[in-house]
Amino acid sequence: MRSILFIGFLLFLDVYAFQALRLVAVNWPAWLRTSLFSLYWATPVLAVVYLLSAQFGYTENWGKGTVTLLRAFVFIFYLAKFLVASMLIVDDLRRVVLRAYEGLAGPVRFNKGRSVFMAQLGLILAAIPLATLSYGIIRNRHRYQVIRRKIQIPGLSKEFEGLKIIQISDIHSGSFTDKEPVRKAVDLINQEEADLVFFTGDLVNYKAEEALEFVDVFGAIRARKGVYSILGNHDYGDYVRWNNEAEKEQNLNLLFDIHRRMGWNLLRNENELVPFGESNLGVIGVENYSALDRFPKYGDLKKASEGTEGADLKILLSHDPTHWKEQVTADAFKDISLTLSGHTHGMQFGLEIPGWIKWSPAKYMYREWAGLYREADQFLYVNRGLGYLGYPGRVGILPEITVLEFQNA
Repeated sequence: MRSILFIGFLLFLDVYAFQALRLVAVNWPAWLRTSLFSLYWATPVLAVVYLLSAQFGYTENWGKGTVTLLRAFVFIFYLAKFLVASMLIVDDLRRVVLRAYEGLAGPVRFNKGRSVFMAQLGLILAAIPLATLSYGIIRNRHRYQVIRRKIQIPGLSKEFEGLKIIQISDIHSGSFTDKEPVRKAVDLINQEEADLVFFTGDLVNYKAEEALEFVDVFGAIRARKGVYSILGNHDYGDYVRWNNEAEKEQNLNLLFDIHRRMGWNLLRNENELVPFGESNLGVIGVENYSALDRFPKYGDLKKASEGTEGADLKILLSHDPTHWKEQVTADAFKDISLTLSGHTHGMQFGLEIPGWIKWSPAKYMYREWAGLYREADQFLYVNRGLGYLGYPGRVGILPEITVLEFQNA
């Protein structure tokens, strides 16, 4: 019944929004009107086919790429139609008010037909998300950008001068529909010949099995001193209804095994001292810890830091950037020079022009949401993510590979 009601609502939206297109296109060539009308009505056909197929389980046999893209483009087209309908509602309210005024004013008469201007405005508004979100899927979801930053650390040991590390985050392998474009990201990483590669959480969306087919892809990542990783909020299986706790634990153990098979050193509230000449780099990895109540607090920074007292430089891997202000900048952890986080994805939507503007809806949820931040002698870098979640694309905020080089301040 709910599916029927939902389909009925979508069809009503189709019919209602179509009035704007029909009004604007009344004097257009017949071939153009036919083409546009056919495209317009293809959306409800696809939506109904998808909903009914999903209802009866047929989509289980469809390719993941087909389902992902079909669902995304249907959503985009209906978002566009909703914007058209919003303008028509405003116009219809205007017509109602004019009719009511005529009834009171007597002989005064107004044009109560639909406004061509409001129909055009609705179509223009609809074209914005239709164009940008479609472009974000077609062009940007695998358009990896390499962002380079220099980290100037006061009193940096000479062994760490020129140290090059790479950070990646938020792979969300369950969202990928094709392995080949992802291999390009791995090639870009390996071309840097970095000393270390750090992955800061969210290898999967929901279940560990999503990453199985990408073991060979991400297992090809190389660095002189190794690859280190941590868990993100999506890695624990907390967003799945398991039959029992044993099943959830089995899923987590599979994820641990995948990290091992890829050659990644997974740090779970622990650390490792990496020698560089006569100096030691303390790599600290905490489990997910968020200052926001809706995300888990599995991280134990005190436990993770034990044994790093003699490290000459400390780098913390912590998935959620809210952890930085919550604990890392406190007096007890002032010796952690750099924290690497991800989690926000930059909302996969925004506008960035270096030196001019840096904006995303993520800024209203997270104080530190993308890029490099500093407080006294401590730094935080928030990676924009390598993959995507939900919307299978990116608009303005591209998938990121971060290259950080250390210098003495």
